[in-house]
This record gives sequence, structure tokens and C-alpha cells, in this order.
Amino acid sequence: MSDTVIEVSISVKAATEVDDGLVEAFSRLIPQLSSSSPPPTAAELLSIIDNPNSVLFIAELDGDADDARTVVGSLTLAFYRIPTGLKAWIEDVVVDESARGLGVGEALNAAAIDESRQRGAKNVSLTSRSSREAANRLYQRLGFEPYETNLYRFGL
Repeated sequence: MSDTVIEVSISVKAATEVDDGLVEAFSRLIPQLSSSSPPPTAAELLSIIDNPNSVLFIAELDGDADDARTVVGSLTLAFYRIPTGLKAWIEDVVVDESARGLGVGEALNAAAIDESRQRGAKNVSLTSRSSREAANRLYQRLGFEPYETNLYRFGL
């Protein structure tokens, strides 16, 4: 029995336009992230892309000979300025179940960290449920450290 090695090429880029393919991708990805949140509309995706304080990263797997590309993950990076400096926050990281374990999450986070560095952010923060064990291992492997705090949320 021989081991089969599958090589995939992942490209990560900031989304710059909204088309039917992007809307379809989010209609497939968001239910894998949250059962209580509907997928964003084209107008909602456009408002993220057009906001200078956010970056919507998408990860694609290179396709076959016809240059088909498939969106297999996304990450939203938000920036905000406070008196102590520019901060960055990673939200809504999702990798399609068909592409988990291929390095998509790592590539998305690396792009977010690079963008945060380029913009001069003081740090990058994120939260992750403890039940998402693979994601938590990834974040720690990338250098994120648990931060002792109490997170409070006020629902509106």
C-alpha cells in the first residue's frame, strides 16, 4: 500500500467585488459557521468590502485545467482606533468542511496578520469557542496567546 500525497494550491485575497459566485459561496459557508445567522446578502457583502476599516478575505483552491476556482473559506478583519492605538479583530473565520485540514485557515489568518502589520495595528485579537479544538490549536500554533479577560456581551 502506498501513501497518496495530494497537493493543493490555496490563494487568499481581499474580496474587491460582489458577484453571484461570492454570494453563493457565503450561502454555503455561513451555515457551517452559525446555525442562527443567515448568509449575507450581496448588499451586506458589499458594505463590508467598501468599508475602509474592514477586509473580507476569501480563500480559493486552484481548479483544474479550465482555471475554475472554488471559494473554500473566508475571514473578516476589522480595524478600530482607540486612544491607545490601532487594533485589529478577526471575526467569522470559516473553512468549508470539504477543505478542512488543507491549510486554508492558516492561510487566511496569515493574510489577516500581514494586513494588520502593514496597517500598523498594535495587536490582532479573536475569540474561538473552546469546542473548536482544531481552530484553537491553529491559533496557538500561529502565535496567538490566550488572554485573560472576561468577555461581556450585550444583546440588542
